[in-house]
Amino acid sequence: MNFKKHIPNSLTLLNLFAGLCALIHAFNGNYAEAFSLVCLGIFFDYWDGFLARILDVKSELGLQLDSLADMVTSGVVPGLIVYKMLADIQENQSQYSLTEETYYMGVVPYIGFLITLGSCYRLANFNIDTRQTDSFIGLPTPANALMICSLPIILEQTGGESFVFDYLSNPYVLVGIAFISTFLLNAEIPLFSLKLKSFAWGPNKLQYSFLLVSLALLVALEFAAIPLIIVAYVLTSLLFKPSTSHL
Repeated sequence: MNFKKHIPNSLTLLNLFAGLCALIHAFNGNYAEAFSLVCLGIFFDYWDGFLARILDVKSELGLQLDSLADMVTSGVVPGLIVYKMLADIQENQSQYSLTEETYYMGVVPYIGFLITLGSCYRLANFNIDTRQTDSFIGLPTPANALMICSLPIILEQTGGESFVFDYLSNPYVLVGIAFISTFLLNAEIPLFSLKLKSFAWGPNKLQYSFLLVSLALLVALEFAAIPLIIVAYVLTSLLFKPSTSHL
């Protein structure tokens, strides 16, 4: 039996397991733990593809498993987190209302699951879009998940004393984020991939440079850097315009 072919799929299943654990923590309001588990799942997601290429064991099964695992870790978890953030506002505050009737009937929090629906559509489209082998069209679900999952942690860290707290505790802003996130996931915007085919500097200088800048931002700003990094990722891609014509 060729055990090599099972190594990447095992990592993919670990990604799924991390996502399931993140769901439990997100549902219980343990956002830091949920974020850590999403990061762990994304770590497994990165290395399953890398090992599949290195070991030359890429398969259709692996492709489908990868999308199914990502759907939970990078699709369901961020949708649930925005749902929970909106539901918490509904429970704790009364100064905002998208309309008294709809918001307090509990309808508005479900808008958070637009992110899950957008992630599902993106992942299905990714599997059949031949342009996305070396770069991406639209924001990848792991990047979107990191951005969304960082929001409640930023909210907790800022307390009630900053404009950031005022924005992230406003349901209008959170609903807007849900719509923007869903749009970016499926927008026809070419974005460079952070998945390396080798460790050489030459073909990966953009990726390495971006990672170094991101690391510096994380050290300086901690969780608040994550949305900035995702915005920088989109803007950098627009500036350098990765080609998809050959894909």
